[in-house]
Amino acid sequence: MKIPSEWDLSPIYPSCESVEFSNDLASVVEGATALEAYLKEEGCELKEAVDRFESTVDRFANLYAYASAVLTLNTSSEVGLRAVSQAEEVSLSIEKASVCLMNFLATRGEEIAERTAEGGDLVAYRYPLSQLLEEQRHLMSAEMEDLAADLGRSGGDAFSRLQQAMGSAISCEWGEEGPKSVVELRNMASDKDREVRKRAYESEISLFEAYEIPFAAALNGVTGTTLTLAKRRKWDSPLARSLATSRIDGEILASLIGAIEANLPNFRRYLKAKAALLGVEELAFFDLFAPVGTHARPYTYEEAHAFIVKQFSAFSPKMAAFADNAFKKGWVDAFSRPGKVGGAYDTSFPLAKESRILSNFDNSFGGVSTLAHELGHAWHDSVVLDKPYLLRNYPMTLAETASIFSEQLIFQGALKESSEEERITLVEHFLQDSTQVCVDILSRFYFESAVYERRGAGDLSAAEFSALMEDAQKRTYGDGLGIYHRYMWAVKSHYYRCEFSFYNYPYAFGLLFALGLFAQAQEQGSAFFDQYEKILASSGSMSVRDVAALASIDLADHRFWDGAMGVINTYIEELVDAASH
Repeated sequence: MKIPSEWDLSPIYPSCESVEFSNDLASVVEGATALEAYLKEEGCELKEAVDRFESTVDRFANLYAYASAVLTLNTSSEVGLRAVSQAEEVSLSIEKASVCLMNFLATRGEEIAERTAEGGDLVAYRYPLSQLLEEQRHLMSAEMEDLAADLGRSGGDAFSRLQQAMGSAISCEWGEEGPKSVVELRNMASDKDREVRKRAYESEISLFEAYEIPFAAALNGVTGTTLTLAKRRKWDSPLARSLATSRIDGEILASLIGAIEANLPNFRRYLKAKAALLGVEELAFFDLFAPVGTHARPYTYEEAHAFIVKQFSAFSPKMAAFADNAFKKGWVDAFSRPGKVGGAYDTSFPLAKESRILSNFDNSFGGVSTLAHELGHAWHDSVVLDKPYLLRNYPMTLAETASIFSEQLIFQGALKESSEEERITLVEHFLQDSTQVCVDILSRFYFESAVYERRGAGDLSAAEFSALMEDAQKRTYGDGLGIYHRYMWAVKSHYYRCEFSFYNYPYAFGLLFALGLFAQAQEQGSAFFDQYEKILASSGSMSVRDVAALASIDLADHRFWDGAMGVINTYIEELVDAASH
């Protein structure tokens, strides 16, 4: 059966220029303004205020997700750009209403405590409302918060847009093929030919070196703004703000980071084994994504669909049916085409209660794995989409749980069907991804920590940013690499978003938490699915520590993280053994 390979957005809105889209833009502003007025009324009722807030946020989320989805299919689309700009404009009304709601909640502390206690009508909201009250304690005055939100678009957000625009626009000549952008050069990191990878890397470094001053200016602008706002809001540091947003504490973070650091020697053994398999003396940064082996089987899009449904079915027929429906109903935009962004993502539409998945499927197992990853996100969304906003809004630390879990289902299924030669390729691909999520993420954490430690004393030069990045990579990759990438600070867009400070460690958390859950699933079999679904369903309404406790996991206990690392180490041993024979 031929399945659609381009998504259908018509159930969301007819177009960005439709009456429905315009009406919802106006409705968001009207809803936010009406909520502000209601919160000032003497008879304002707590549950009604929360309901109004959630309804308005849902409509905004629907708008913004749709506009962003349209733009990602054609990044030069004037219609898409205008729609995103319109959505960003109305977001200011949401931010203002959010501040008003949190200030209102602060006046109802006793009532909240009573109504969220056992037997209360708002007991399900106990944790989300406590989080909002904690955030309120870190707010500036309403006028200052309004000013910060307004200035954000011409300040921190503008620096972010500059980094993204430059990252996609700067290019170099590449012989008869014409100019190559940074995005195209980075895509060559997985080329089979080492000379191609090296040339692309050197060209990329030269481009960033030529444009390092505006990149450094943008990063100084974002980090300076972040530090100023953290200080004004009385956070001890940007990391303290991140921990609160991630719904974990310093004890859990220390346990996670400690487990990764303890296993760095094992990751370096993997990197040296990969060098041996590639026939080079030592790896360079441009070898990290090099393919190992020549026996990886290709997949058509239809074969990817069938394989994913089959592997999901072995764990849960319910998940398999969901994935099958997503493919057949046109929820996936599968292939690359001019103007479409690279990479992959999942986005959900609260009003339609549906998701859409963008990928750039390349017929490889990696492409299949990416589809499974994004379908995992969509499955997570489906479990919580029937819940109100405050009960489904899960943190980054838990956002990768279902996606990594789904990847593992696909990986294990592929291993069972593979030949000996194919198995090595699959294992190396798993370790390649795990190294990025653990080792590279740790280097980014080190880098960002060092930047914020120094940024308070003044702007950093491009050379200082590069030195801090290379030092962070040497601390993590160590002698597993011989050549590093000192301009990764200019590559990663996460550094250029004020609200994304320390956006790194949640990915490592997500990988290891999901691997720990997967180990439980292998022990318990299909009986684990109900518990797994309960974990996903609770991800927006509980602290991360309490969500983990549903699976009898103590996140502050290093033994949990060591066990998850053990899954990775098993495959490292297998690859090291293969490299020595």
